[in-house]
Amino acid sequence: MNHPAAQTIEFQRATPHPESGLWSVEAVEALFNLPFNDLLFRAQQVHREHFDANRVQLSTLLSVKTGGCSEDCGYCPQAARYHTGVDNEKLMSADEVIDVARIARENGASRFCMGAAWRGPKQRDLDEVKKMIAGVKALGLETCATLGMLKPGQAEQLRDSGLDYYNHNLDTAPEKYGDIVSTREYSDRLDTLGKVRQAGINVCAGGIVGMGETRAERAGLVAQLANLEPQPESVPINNLVQVEGTPLHGTEPVDWTEFVRCIAVARITLPKSYVRLSAGRQQMPEAMQALCFMAGANSIFYGDKLLTTGNPDVTRDRALMQKLDIQPL
Repeated sequence: MNHPAAQTIEFQRATPHPESGLWSVEAVEALFNLPFNDLLFRAQQVHREHFDANRVQLSTLLSVKTGGCSEDCGYCPQAARYHTGVDNEKLMSADEVIDVARIARENGASRFCMGAAWRGPKQRDLDEVKKMIAGVKALGLETCATLGMLKPGQAEQLRDSGLDYYNHNLDTAPEKYGDIVSTREYSDRLDTLGKVRQAGINVCAGGIVGMGETRAERAGLVAQLANLEPQPESVPINNLVQVEGTPLHGTEPVDWTEFVRCIAVARITLPKSYVRLSAGRQQMPEAMQALCFMAGANSIFYGDKLLTTGNPDVTRDRALMQKLDIQPL
């Protein structure tokens, strides 16, 4: 059992630098090391300072271009080099996407995210995506896109078409990244986020838990996100969905308490960001999801599919939200 004095020292360590305001990896890891109840209590306090604790933002994610990606991300079933049963499909038309967005809005979603399995968009593809964004925006939904790495000038085109958020995840800590992806550098991801910021688009950036990383590496990911200036407006925390045929299939899953800890640590270090309970929610029991909301998650992907993997259906989500007295934003 930890002595109260030892716990006090741990609380003191689990804070940003007093002058720079930056989070060291050691300080973030100290948060992870707090007693579970203390960590959740602290996360609840931070959450209530900045958000209504009983409201959750609902997003719907549609894969507008599935499969055939040239990257080698070890978690992704859409990589062309892996045999996962995901076909290489053509880009959806703007009209098809807008029809899906209309249904999402009717089901209560306030943000519509469009994902494409590319290393980065070609201009002819970007032109069609811009039509999608404009059409979805016209429905009164917030728009989000995840299209891979961006070239100079592309972020500005997306902004002018009405894009509100651009998603580009850091995936993991810098020191772990080479074990997961070899076809692009960590700096490439940071460069794209910089282009998005410079264009005046909101940033959506998070990572994946359960890829064989250590707690220190999970702390390293959160520190990277927390020290972005400004911090991302939206932070998706994904629990690895293992797909047969990908290199990470068979990886030892993280314990459910460790995932909840990650949500709480993200909430404390990114106090004004929407922390999204993202991929992997299909496998989470209701009680685990409830603890994630208690720990500060206040955004979910809402619908029956998350790119190429399952997601809790709308009926199940509504039932859980009713049990927890949670209302959509």
